Amino acid sequence: MRRVLLLAGSIVFVDTLFFAALTPLLPGYAEDLGLGKAGAGVLAAAYPAGAFFGAIPSGWVAARFGVKPTVLVGMAVVAVTTAAFGLADTVWQLDLARFMQGFASAFSWTGALAWLVAAAPATRRGRMIGQAFAAAVAGALFGPVLGGIASVAGTEATFGAVAALSLGVAVWAALTPAAAPGEPQHPRVLLPALRDRKIQLAIWLVVLPALLFGTLGVLAPLELSRLGFGAIAIGTVWLVMGALEAGNNIVIGRASDRFGPLAPVRVGLVATIVATVLLPWPQNVYVLTVVVVLSGLAFGAFYTPGMHLLTHAAEARGLGYGYAFALINLAWAPGQAGGSALGGTVAAASSDAVPYLALGAIAALTLAGLWRSASSS
Repeated sequence: MRRVLLLAGSIVFVDTLFFAALTPLLPGYAEDLGLGKAGAGVLAAAYPAGAFFGAIPSGWVAARFGVKPTVLVGMAVVAVTTAAFGLADTVWQLDLARFMQGFASAFSWTGALAWLVAAAPATRRGRMIGQAFAAAVAGALFGPVLGGIASVAGTEATFGAVAALSLGVAVWAALTPAAAPGEPQHPRVLLPALRDRKIQLAIWLVVLPALLFGTLGVLAPLELSRLGFGAIAIGTVWLVMGALEAGNNIVIGRASDRFGPLAPVRVGLVATIVATVLLPWPQNVYVLTVVVVLSGLAFGAFYTPGMHLLTHAAEARGLGYGYAFALINLAWAPGQAGGSALGGTVAAASSDAVPYLALGAIAALTLAGLWRSASSS
């Protein structure tokens, strides 16, 4: 169990390491290539768009061939596309490399999490997911630091090193025993599963934070840059936020096992409403830094309980874990892409307050829906 947890954590760590590395580089790309907020949003959205199109194929591969081949495909393609991003010097090359890296990440995440959950006892599933997600957050933590290093040392060498790390994890996965795949399931099993209300709620608890983080990941670095922070300073902001969020996910996983997955979700929704109201207004870079870090803690409170809820709902329906986590990718991708692209576009046409406050209203509606459902049951 521990070996599988370490492996799954390493896979998602490497994957999110590159995903988050774009954050401090985004203002530089926007300036050098003339992207603007809308173009920066498209670049940020390319990765989750790739994950969306890779979601169902990754679930099919996991169901047909097993979790290990799914991971090996994902990590190998992640390595190639990471190196390609480091060498890219035009907008279309950057967008394409990010898209393909997102496509590959769907395989990495589906294989790794399905591998972990299949090995975890049901009574400790929330804790195991929380620990794996803490590793993913650690990758998101060091990703901006990596981006800051790349801004100084060059993207070719920096991302080439990450590509080599990805291949090393793939070798580790190849040498780790995995259970044989069960009876293959056709992708059509997803259609009735999507009508299950618990699965719908679990999917929404992945879409919502993806929207929030997608918007924050575009608007906050640009605003921090406008107020005077450089790439290293912006990377440090994400480093602090990620460090706190990693520990927070472990606590949330334990709370999800003890009190049920919806208890930490309600607390996270209240905190999110407060955060989205505060985010548009600070004009001091240090005040904005504090608000951004605390917002990340609030936004990150949904993934672990959402995945915990999904595994139990999928198990009750006899849905394979590969397809269950393919649904996670399918849910996360449009949320992250929508938050990145729409958040940047709406902010460019109006102000940062509009997308932030709209997301706060959505969080308030979600909280009201949960309370109404609890009171009627």
